Amino acid sequence: MKRKASPKVDAAPGLFVETAKRPLADRLRPMRLDEVVGQDHLLKGDAPLARMVSGGHLASIILWGPPGCGKTTIARLLAEAVDLDFVQLSAVFSGVADLREAFAAARDRHVVGRSTLLFVDEIHRFNRAQQDGFLPYVEDGTVTLVGATTENPSFELNGALLSRCQVLVLKRLDDAALEMLLERAEIMMERKLPLIPEARQALIAMADGDGRYLLNLAEELLQRPKDAVPLDTAGLVNAVQRRAPLYDKAQEGHYNLISALHKSLRGSDTDAALYWLARMLAGGEDPLYIVRRLVRFAVEDIGLADPQAIVQALAAKDTYDFLGSPEGELAIAQAVVYLGTAPKSNAAYTAFGAAKRAADETGSLMPPKHILNAPTKLMKQLGYGKDYAYDHDSEDGFSGQNYFPDGMARRQFYQPVERGFEREIQKRLEYWARLREQKAES
Repeated sequence: MKRKASPKVDAAPGLFVETAKRPLADRLRPMRLDEVVGQDHLLKGDAPLARMVSGGHLASIILWGPPGCGKTTIARLLAEAVDLDFVQLSAVFSGVADLREAFAAARDRHVVGRSTLLFVDEIHRFNRAQQDGFLPYVEDGTVTLVGATTENPSFELNGALLSRCQVLVLKRLDDAALEMLLERAEIMMERKLPLIPEARQALIAMADGDGRYLLNLAEELLQRPKDAVPLDTAGLVNAVQRRAPLYDKAQEGHYNLISALHKSLRGSDTDAALYWLARMLAGGEDPLYIVRRLVRFAVEDIGLADPQAIVQALAAKDTYDFLGSPEGELAIAQAVVYLGTAPKSNAAYTAFGAAKRAADETGSLMPPKHILNAPTKLMKQLGYGKDYAYDHDSEDGFSGQNYFPDGMARRQFYQPVERGFEREIQKRLEYWARLREQKAES
């Protein structure tokens, strides 16, 4: 059986590579870290990666961000900046054998004084056992791991691996960064994009923060004859066969309109909200995109002030799925009316944010042992479950036991407002607080 070739250290294209045949996005890859756009929070001044490069030492990191924001490019340039051999694997196409070969080659280089940056694209696609395989090589310095993922590392990566890596979040490219990429493309191709200003803005919105996708679209357009008439938005849509982002006569994009809808609802201006809904539907916006925002609004801006708000928003989604357009759009309008007239509260949203901050501050505190299950004899001996009070056996169905970690003072994150159903919730909280106080005194 023919043995697979070992992973090779990447090199720059040779003198005889016909670079014109490479995609424009590849030809425009930055050659230095200061040429990377849209990630100044990581690369400039006292930012994390800037400090690592300045110090000449790169820690193992996970780059988490959307497609086309520069994860692969940054990894490659980091290797050059701190003089590491760059090896790239994709979790989509690689298996255990590929990892073993990469680690073996890295160990050989390590012996002769060369260090390796192992870049693993889509690292979240490796299973838990495969991720565990990285640990000894990261710990002993055989490789500096740079993993790239579009998925939340908290859910997709092992805690052991995460504890050995610094997670850095890359941003979707904003309009200014995307415009810079278009300007670079025009310089390289020595011509302007054949678009009127409104169509150019529509092209940027089509990319939705993805620089690679934007340059692919630009490459299509730059193949048009140099003497071609500049395209308007409709012509752009026809040329690239993709639906235009939604603009009205004042060139306001759908992000502006959905923001207007959301803030009108938050301000309980139902008529304005209906107007923005109608504008978006008339412009051809995907109704389910609107409904997703309504569901978000129901939990973020109404919450338990009216528990039926989320029910109405989800019912609008189900009704639209069942009826389609145009009949199903009436259900969306009904949800807008309900949400606009509902009492507002962001207390649950604020409470969750406060709880997350507390979790970050307190680290990995264990739950108190009395509320832990003890399925084994050893765990019982260690005190798991000891003295747990089953609330249903207590007077008033309330034991008053502590459920916060030992050593952490009790905190009140949720502060309901005096509006809607949250007035009733406040009464319930006060009732439990009184009982808790009585139990503590007895």
